[in-house]
Amino acid sequence: MTKQQEYIRKPDWLKIKINTNKTYTGLKKLMRNKKLNTVCEEARCPNIHECWSERKTATFMILGDTCTRGCRFCAVKTGLPNELDWGEPQRVAESVTIMGLKHVVITAVARDDLEDGGAAVFAETVRTIRRENPGCTIEILPSDMKGDYKSLHTLMDSSPDIFNHNIETVRRLTKRVRARAMYDRSLQLLQRVKEIAPLTPTKSSIMVGLGETKDEIIQAMDDLLAHDVDIMTIGQYLQPTKKHLFVERYYHPDEFVELKEIALAKGFRHCESGPLVRSSYHADEQVSQASVQRRIKYMKGFEKQENQEIDFKF
Repeated sequence: MTKQQEYIRKPDWLKIKINTNKTYTGLKKLMRNKKLNTVCEEARCPNIHECWSERKTATFMILGDTCTRGCRFCAVKTGLPNELDWGEPQRVAESVTIMGLKHVVITAVARDDLEDGGAAVFAETVRTIRRENPGCTIEILPSDMKGDYKSLHTLMDSSPDIFNHNIETVRRLTKRVRARAMYDRSLQLLQRVKEIAPLTPTKSSIMVGLGETKDEIIQAMDDLLAHDVDIMTIGQYLQPTKKHLFVERYYHPDEFVELKEIALAKGFRHCESGPLVRSSYHADEQVSQASVQRRIKYMKGFEKQENQEIDFKF
């Protein structure tokens, strides 16, 4: 089997059920009308139909749709960055309200052109969502902001419920897979979050199928735990286009079960592991108990809305 054939032919367990019901199409229209980007669409997430159709978790991608980096696994376009849009935080918050979300993930393209890496807009987005949707928990998934800890403080001052930053792959493959990123810098960023906000759960993710060994995956687990990371997700790398890295191997679902068992035995608080798992998959189930209690306090007033079908008015 050639590598070209590997790109075309995937195992049966990677087949995705498409569900374009009223909720899905309504959310898609909402994103366009609000001029918002989602990593669900830009990164071609295989779970978009499940999450959007069931009103689970949406991952908004702020700071534009153009990344200043060119990671060889990622489908988000690379090029000259967009101008900052300070109206974006309000539009995201309004969309969260319309969608009736209990949990939202905010990520962004890397903005190495900005001194703070976009931290100020990121923080304002978190604050606006919380002001408009006090019952919603918020997870943030920023870039490494070039290791600038002043920018990290700016971001953490907004008090997110979960801090997520992905190492993406094992140490040996980082240079080949991630543009301008450093394995140790990502680990240090995660550790620094714990120093700033010890009670905030931290989370990271890796893709498998890029040529890593099982021992290297286990070492990545140990590295994350050594930097106080609470939650880990493990998923299969899928080549988004022919220009991106080839898939070296497809892992069987049983192997993902084994990796999850290893991760939990090692001490992670929570682990999602499966062929179609992505960083934001079932993110609503990973919120810390403290965040859940805060959400319950405010969600009583949203119970009526929760039991009704969304009425999309554009």
